[in-house]
Amino acid sequence: MPHIDWMIKGPKIAACNCDYGCPCEFNARPTHGVCEGMEAHRIDEGYFGDVRLDGTIIGARYRWPGPVHEGGGVAQGFIDERTTPAQREALIQIMSGKEQEPTTVFNIYGSTIVRELDLIVAPIEFKADFKARTGGFRVPDVMEMTLEPIRNPVTGAPHLAQIRLPNGFEFREA
Repeated sequence: MPHIDWMIKGPKIAACNCDYGCPCEFNARPTHGVCEGMEAHRIDEGYFGDVRLDGTIIGARYRWPGPVHEGGGVAQGFIDERTTPAQREALIQIMSGKEQEPTTVFNIYGSTIVRELDLIVAPIEFKADFKARTGGFRVPDVMEMTLEPIRNPVTGAPHLAQIRLPNGFEFREA
């Protein structure tokens, strides 16, 4: 079945409850037994068929009973309330993973989810400064995530850490 042509570009931020580097990215067990994570993506440029997605923001929170690759996850999506109904429907289709080949992050994560909680359409605040390695997003009265650099425990200086996984399931470089 042919898929609708779509594309999104812009900063994506994510965090989980595990130690540095996210063990799931290395097919390891989560640090605390379960995997809980959140992510947000500001779409600076994008489309889904004829629907423009520029300036929209999406997010999600997840929980798996073990490593992501073992499945059994619960997910809840967030879409910024400033989107139009057409943009919301397009973003729901992208986030579901159904409008793409089985090698994109949305499709891969989607295949590990057994239960989806109701989508929340609400104001979303998003910030990302990759040079400073800071960022965050907030859905008022629901959740908030703040990112800052890993720091050297002796000097307090921020580390410039990178992960390169040529065959990673979520990213190739982060």
